[in-house]
Amino acid sequence: MAEVGSSIARRQISELALSDIEAIKHLKQAISQGKHWYPALLEAIRLWDSIEEDYSGRHYQYLIANEAFDWLLLAERLCEGIHHLIPLQEQINLLFFDQPPMELSTDEFKKLIGNAKYQAYLNYLYGIFMERLLILTIAEEIRKRKRTAGLVNEGNTIDEAYQHLYGDSEQELAQRFKRENRYPRRKSMSLSELNEFTYWLFKKRLSCNDKSRVASDTKKALLALHRYLEQKGQTSQERS
Repeated sequence: MAEVGSSIARRQISELALSDIEAIKHLKQAISQGKHWYPALLEAIRLWDSIEEDYSGRHYQYLIANEAFDWLLLAERLCEGIHHLIPLQEQINLLFFDQPPMELSTDEFKKLIGNAKYQAYLNYLYGIFMERLLILTIAEEIRKRKRTAGLVNEGNTIDEAYQHLYGDSEQELAQRFKRENRYPRRKSMSLSELNEFTYWLFKKRLSCNDKSRVASDTKKALLALHRYLEQKGQTSQERS
């Protein structure tokens, strides 16, 4: 993944790339030498190269559509080999609540994971995480309008949000996505397919809407993200 977007075949654990082996080795050595596990983990992420792998009976896809990097999924994979060296609560807070054990500036985080992975992480943040947040935000707006109008039956507000944002139902869009990518036409999607579908929706919205519409929707997503971060901060204070 050093060259983000390059074509790297899926590997079994017995066929790890040399850079991946070095990443795991670096992580364990750094912690054993007294370095805090979190920056050591981020350095290991910078060294990691594979974009996907099958490990311990599970498929991991770290790079979505060759552009969007799910760094927390790779963090989870790397933590499996060092869980006995990490305080359990700190590991849970990072992997389940996206709350790192120490504060790092954006520049520090970027330096530790590397510029290429950081740019791909931004693609994931805006193209997957915030796109899902936008869908939920639009659905809530529709729900509130219906309640204000006195409608008892709110209907499928999620599907209406898809219609508003992408011009078609979720089902029709999913079928189109599967056809374009030659995926099986089954009802459900794997997690990696769902991530790719969301990123596909994000790119479709950017290409099909004018700049003012995109800017307006982006602002709604950012406001929703701000509320989410506020709630997460309050939850963190309550736990501490």
